[in-house]
Amino acid sequence: MTDIIPKIENVDWTAITEEMHQNGYALISGMVPDDECELLKSDYDHSVLYRKTVVMARHRFGLGEYKYFNYPLPALINTLRNRFYPYLAPIANSWFNALHIDTHFPQEHDEFLKQCHHNGQLKATPLILKYEEGGFNTLHQDLYGEVYFPIQMVLMLSEPEKDFTGGEFVLTQQVPRAQSKAIVLQPRKGDILIFTTHFKPEKGTKGYYRVNMKHGVSKVRKGTRYALGIIFHDAAS
Repeated sequence: MTDIIPKIENVDWTAITEEMHQNGYALISGMVPDDECELLKSDYDHSVLYRKTVVMARHRFGLGEYKYFNYPLPALINTLRNRFYPYLAPIANSWFNALHIDTHFPQEHDEFLKQCHHNGQLKATPLILKYEEGGFNTLHQDLYGEVYFPIQMVLMLSEPEKDFTGGEFVLTQQVPRAQSKAIVLQPRKGDILIFTTHFKPEKGTKGYYRVNMKHGVSKVRKGTRYALGIIFHDAAS
């Protein structure tokens, strides 16, 4: 895990920032080694690590299961959350400034979590998701309370076309007064996909306007797909 920090620091953050501004998402390949991915998967049945298990079908969220981690978070997840945030906060602030939203995100993640806790949002939100054959996740947004960070990440823990087929990551972009645009991505094992939680600004003839985005997972045709969701704000419930 000690290799993760220099990897994060050596990312071309200028390019990632530009991709986020243009597309609302950006992919970083090969961030987490296989053994770390396998360790997270092997801990899936260790109930002490989790505060809540959600069976998607019961809530009409899709078909599959996910578990929210408890505090304290596993070391790798905590490192990813804390070390990625300072690079993403300037992007978030520029989005809110462009859309004239009176919110400023502090530079350090611990300071942002204090804002969450002051608002009664005390529960950890990183989660591990498991989809077996036929599993899918309906389009949604991960907000969890009034205080939220507009960017989140997913770490792919399984290898497409080896561990599973299908199960693509899907983003939809709703342009005002137009049909939705679908974006289909397939990160590989160890890749991190950064994407908007809620919306992104788009420049028009009269300035910036808001483009809402949702995300989900298409149907897994075969095998088992694991992924780790990293959300930077805490939850009220």
